[in-house]
Amino acid sequence: MSQKHLKEAFISNLNGTSLLEISVGLSLAPLCLLGRGLLLILYHLHYGKPLSSRKYSLLLDFLVLVSPLLFFCTVLSPVIFFMPIIIAAFCAGIFYKIYSQRKHETRVPFRQIVKDFQETYVDPEYIPAITVFRVYVNVLTSISILAVDFPQYPRRYAKAETYGTGVMDLGVGAFIFGNALVCPEVRQKPCVTQPKFSSLARQLFSIWPLIFLGVGRLLSIKSIEYHEHTSEYGVHWNFFFTLAFVRLAASLLLAVFPKNKSWIIAINLAVLYQLALNTSSLKMFILHGSNGRDTRVGFLNANREGLLSLFGYVAIYMASVQVGLCLLKCRNSVKGWTEAVRFSLLTVLVLFLFLHLSQAYADPVSRRMANLSYCIWVVAHCLTFFIFFVVTDLTLVFTKLLVKGSSVPCCWNAVKAPNSSARHGMEAVPVGREGKLSHTCLISAINKNQLLFFLLANVTTGTVNILIDTIHSKTAFTLCILHLYMFFNCLIMYILHAKNIVLKFW
Repeated sequence: MSQKHLKEAFISNLNGTSLLEISVGLSLAPLCLLGRGLLLILYHLHYGKPLSSRKYSLLLDFLVLVSPLLFFCTVLSPVIFFMPIIIAAFCAGIFYKIYSQRKHETRVPFRQIVKDFQETYVDPEYIPAITVFRVYVNVLTSISILAVDFPQYPRRYAKAETYGTGVMDLGVGAFIFGNALVCPEVRQKPCVTQPKFSSLARQLFSIWPLIFLGVGRLLSIKSIEYHEHTSEYGVHWNFFFTLAFVRLAASLLLAVFPKNKSWIIAINLAVLYQLALNTSSLKMFILHGSNGRDTRVGFLNANREGLLSLFGYVAIYMASVQVGLCLLKCRNSVKGWTEAVRFSLLTVLVLFLFLHLSQAYADPVSRRMANLSYCIWVVAHCLTFFIFFVVTDLTLVFTKLLVKGSSVPCCWNAVKAPNSSARHGMEAVPVGREGKLSHTCLISAINKNQLLFFLLANVTTGTVNILIDTIHSKTAFTLCILHLYMFFNCLIMYILHAKNIVLKFW
């Protein structure tokens, strides 16, 4: 076999992993974020000032927020179920050290501290969990698109051929979910009234970079005969085209229907699409082509997976719009966000119940078709991932209130302290301080140029694959390459952020 066909076979005919393993894996990034925040608070406690060095901040962020994920999806994957326990114990140790060393004039009972914490107010205009969710989806995707070509990356994490729940299968849907959370329809103020189709022209214009990138990827892959998995999207289609057309179709739907009813549109679209799959020859067409022998003759046959899966991805997008609208409701207190977490957890449990029923009576999860089970699975796990980040933020808010003047980038700051905070030695950090520290945060750097980060990761992945025989790489070499690859991508974003450069001109 040629190198091209060997790499294609290496990522083909896979079946994914269990829902439990993916859920456990999703807890690792929030725990790393929690560890980073606690370390910064502990530093402030000891030195009386925040970590201000850009060099050391980048190093800390990379070693704590990115590097562990590279190990988790390679050499530590056999013990993945033990990793959350180990990291949580590490975080608990740091928290105990902070709690025991905090300088107070009087010792306050822990119960009283918790009560005051529940009455703390946070900035209602800024939800850091949304930013961190989108950045981490981008980071995890960037890690996976290169790591999957190395033997140290478990095959069960790669995209499933037809049915199955691989980590990379979730990443595709999570990208759609994250984009919808911050779409213009969600961010538009309720008091602002605009003609229904006024934003459609802007949306049409805003997707041209995705179309351009999709065409560029298509031409470059075909010209250098780069390895590709045809059954993923088709012969000519790719993920950039999917992102563009999903956004355009969703904007059209939101121009016609009320955006606060987007969950109804999502359910109807996903259910009707699944009915079409089960009651017609549509499923056989997607899996085997019009002649039943996997023909790729004609544009529709050649790109049937990419074109028809748009129905499922649009359903995910519309569901995420509803989630985004719910999140932007005024919740300016810790108590309000605690109630939101409870409601979200209940929603996740209901979704997993429906997922079980859908897999039993409709169809197993299939990213290739983006069927009903896939849509439910993506929304359920994305909500779970988001809840993890909200809980992380709330934990850091609690810890910051214990240490006077401490602050953590990309985390909530208390904008109003409880009345009893003065005599308990608890202090809220001014709102403006977060902005001063944002330059030291890798998450802020990636967030500022997310599309560029994803594009850079794709280009670097292609370069590595052309220069290196990834399939036969040894473990130490693989880890070195993956770390250099991610550090290079992060460093470019960090430099652009430090110079306040945003490469967005559409």
